[in-house]
Amino acid sequence: MEVAFGAGDGDEDATAVVAKRQASLGTIFDQRYRPWDGELGPRWMRNYAIYRHHVYGLFTSKGHRHYHPMVRLIILVIFLGALTPVPMLFLSSLIGGEDGGFLSKMWGINRYNLWGQVLGYFPRNLCFWPLLTALVVGGMISDDRQHGTSAIYFSRPVTRLDYAAMKYLSVAVILGFVIVFSYFVYYTSAIVFRSEGWAYLADTLPMFLAGMLAGIILVITYTSIGLALSSISQSRFFAAIGFLSVIYGTKLVSLLVQLQFDTTFLYVLSPYDCLAHLGQFLLGIPYNYDHPLSFSVVSLIFMNAISIGILMARVSSLEVTRE
Repeated sequence: MEVAFGAGDGDEDATAVVAKRQASLGTIFDQRYRPWDGELGPRWMRNYAIYRHHVYGLFTSKGHRHYHPMVRLIILVIFLGALTPVPMLFLSSLIGGEDGGFLSKMWGINRYNLWGQVLGYFPRNLCFWPLLTALVVGGMISDDRQHGTSAIYFSRPVTRLDYAAMKYLSVAVILGFVIVFSYFVYYTSAIVFRSEGWAYLADTLPMFLAGMLAGIILVITYTSIGLALSSISQSRFFAAIGFLSVIYGTKLVSLLVQLQFDTTFLYVLSPYDCLAHLGQFLLGIPYNYDHPLSFSVVSLIFMNAISIGILMARVSSLEVTRE
């Protein structure tokens, strides 16, 4: 420092010793910024790194997003809770006779059970799926906004579209693994434990595919709403509570209006009830709603479109520098 900012009293002939141990007056480190002249990885590899960071964090914390151990435990409990019909199906196959037949009718494959496995209100859409979504989307984007880690993403050749798409895909894969995969395990277990033949498989496959489609739409809708709420906040708590408030609040208000005025029209504002209405149509079971199905379908489209629009608008405003 004396060499660099000397007052001129004998400092005209002084020189700075750069990065040497024998420096007597001071050391100035030579920093040179050189442009990157190597080959960048392909676009899919950069996107896969974002996806892997969030999804693999559920299983390992080293180098990936940190999920609190309690969050991991709750997600595991939700996944096991979604598989509760499987042990009952296994028990019915062991018992046989009238008791086994009763358990098979109660837990086996039919339109109502396939619908309930994905869109049943209790316990799945009352306890499991909203809580699962709130835990996953809580800090997905809000943490980047709060801590400025978006500057790390956008300092690399990562576009905002890729950033939003990989965040969306990460949440959808986690939700899909728990919701859709548990549905698939239930269906295959029922066939394997009961030793059903190809004729039974051909009869139930259309119902299974309809339920699978309903589960995918559920994952897409919850992912869109959850990420939209995560993108507008800097707190994972606000995003999680906001999502639960949207799901439960609209359901409760619509229920109160139905009890008071004997109309189900306001259910078009409830994401769950719109999904349930569409799921009942796909699986061919009687509707629980008086308003036309087209209203629920249009409402679902608007919910997803508005949520994705908010997500993209907020992602476009993420900072690219951090002081």
